[in-house]
Amino acid sequence: MKRIVVLGLMGQYPLGGMAWQVLHHVLGLRRLGCECYYVENSGAPPYSPRRVSIVDSASENIRFLRNTFRQFGLSDAWAYYDCLTNRWFGKRKAAVQELLEHADVILNLCGATWTDPDQRRKGCLVYIDTDPGFEQVQLAQGNRATRAHLESHDVHFTYGWNVGEASSRIPSGGITWRKTHPPVLADLWDAPPGRMDAPWRTIATYRNKGKDLVIDGETYLWSKHPNFDRVAELPARTGEPLEAAVAGLDDGVRQRFVSHGWRLIDPYTVSKSADSYRRFVLGAKGEFSVEKDCYARLNSGWFSDRTVCFLAAGRPCIVQDTGFARRVPCGAGLHAWNSPEEAAEAQGRVTRDYERQARAARAIALEFFEARVLLPPLLEAAGL
Repeated sequence: MKRIVVLGLMGQYPLGGMAWQVLHHVLGLRRLGCECYYVENSGAPPYSPRRVSIVDSASENIRFLRNTFRQFGLSDAWAYYDCLTNRWFGKRKAAVQELLEHADVILNLCGATWTDPDQRRKGCLVYIDTDPGFEQVQLAQGNRATRAHLESHDVHFTYGWNVGEASSRIPSGGITWRKTHPPVLADLWDAPPGRMDAPWRTIATYRNKGKDLVIDGETYLWSKHPNFDRVAELPARTGEPLEAAVAGLDDGVRQRFVSHGWRLIDPYTVSKSADSYRRFVLGAKGEFSVEKDCYARLNSGWFSDRTVCFLAAGRPCIVQDTGFARRVPCGAGLHAWNSPEEAAEAQGRVTRDYERQARAARAIALEFFEARVLLPPLLEAAGL
C-alpha cells in the first residue's frame, strides 16, 4: 500500500472550508487504496476565527483538528506542530519523522509548508498551488526565496487552469505547471433537493490584503471587495433572497449591502466546524458568488473548493467568471457571470428550471471534480 502525506493549513486556520479541503484529499486518497495521513508543520502562529486574530494558545486549533478527524474516522491519521509550545499533537514527533522519511508522496497543499529535504528520503514532493498568481509573479520578478522553495518540489500543480497560457496574464515563471481543480467527495454532500424558496448563499471575506499582484505596472487585487461592490444591488434588482456569511465588513459597507436586500450573517457560526459549513451549503437554493479581482481579471481559470461543495450537494452555482469555462461546461447547473446583468439573468434561468439545474450541478461535480477523477493524475505525476 502506497503511503501519502498531505501537508496543509487546517490547524492554523480552523475553519470549515479548510477542513473540507483537507478531508477531500485525505479521504479521497484513502478510497483509492492509499495509506494517507495529514501533517501540519508550517511554523506559523495559530489564528482564532472566533476572536478574528492571531492568538497565544493553539488549544482551540488543536481541539478543532481532533474533533474533525475523529468524526471522519481519522483519529490516528493526523499530526500538528504547535510552535508556541514546541510540541506535537496527534501523532508524536518520532512518528511524524518516520512518515515523512518513508512516504511515497508528500502533497504540499497550498504550498504553505517549507519542507526540510533532510526529512524525506524517498518520497516525491508535490506542490499544489491553490492560489494562482502570487507565486508565479514572484518567480517572474526574480524572487530567489520563492524559486528555491518551488524548485525543492518534484512536481507542480495549480488550480489556475490558464496559468502560463496565452489566454492569461499569469506567467509560468519557468515552472512546468500541471493543471487541476479542487476535489470533492460527492457522497459526503448527499442531501434532499434544495428548496426553491431557500436563499442563494456564499461564504467569503469582503476585503483581503497582502498579496496584490503588479504586472506591467497594473495592479490586480487579491480581494473580492471590488466585485462585491459591482453586484451590491442584485437582490433588490431580482427579488431573489441572497444570504452571505462575509467576514471583514465595516459598518458602512454592511449597511449599504443590507439596504439593497442582502442578508448578512456571522461567518464564524457558518465556518466553526465542518458540520456547520455543510449545513449552510445544504440550506441554500444554490451559490451566488464573486471571486477575487486578480483571479477574474487575469483569466486564471481558477475554481473554488467552496463551489465544488455546492455543486456536489446539487445546488446550482452562479459564480464570477475566472476563465474556468475552458475546462468546465457552463449553462446548466453552473453559470459564469461577467456583469451584474448576466448574474441576474442566470438567477432567472435557474429559478425557471430549478430541478433540471440542480441535477446538472450534481452531474458536473461527479464528472469534473470528484476525487476519484482528480486525484489519480496527481499520483500518476508523482510516479505511482
